[in-house]
Amino acid sequence: MIIKKDYLIGAGAGFFTGALFLVVFYFLKISFPYQNIAALVLLPVLWAMGVWLGDFLGARVKPFFSQFGRYAAAGFLSTAIDFSVLNFTSYLTGVTAGVIVGWINAPGFLIAVINGYLWNKLWVFKDYDGNNLFRDFPKFFAVGIGGLIINSVLIIALTTYAPVSIISAVGSSKWLNVAKFIANIAVLVWNFLGFKFIVFKK
Repeated sequence: MIIKKDYLIGAGAGFFTGALFLVVFYFLKISFPYQNIAALVLLPVLWAMGVWLGDFLGARVKPFFSQFGRYAAAGFLSTAIDFSVLNFTSYLTGVTAGVIVGWINAPGFLIAVINGYLWNKLWVFKDYDGNNLFRDFPKFFAVGIGGLIINSVLIIALTTYAPVSIISAVGSSKWLNVAKFIANIAVLVWNFLGFKFIVFKK
């Protein structure tokens, strides 16, 4: 069951997501009018509305949607962490393609997994009874490692084997983020199913 506090938590997740994406935009030299307002005001509102929509569908269609609305808000925050760390490490090392990009991808992904575990445990699936907070972490980490493998393989493939004309047109740093976005869509589905049916199964 979703309560008003969940909407505020969703809005908070949206605010931090927006702030981290501003960091990503900085590294990619992307700017557009009102980007600060879009990131720091519009995203929190959209995230709160997403939690509400999940609650609405959960009450009328399937309870699963309530969890998915919260999962999406928390998941986008983890994604923003992942992207910002990836861009920071890529900026520091100059690596944007090849097998080594899999290693560049790992730190942000692992930080995002830990962040995701806490959000999913405490808020999305509400599976914390006050005892051992990290009881389910090994299972969560195993699902996360599966996601990391899927994520890294897709990023390596998309940055290494994409047509040179596409990479040249977009730019190698931006193409790295496009590849990361595509990989994250696949991992989003993998993670939700793994978390719901393996890690936090009741």
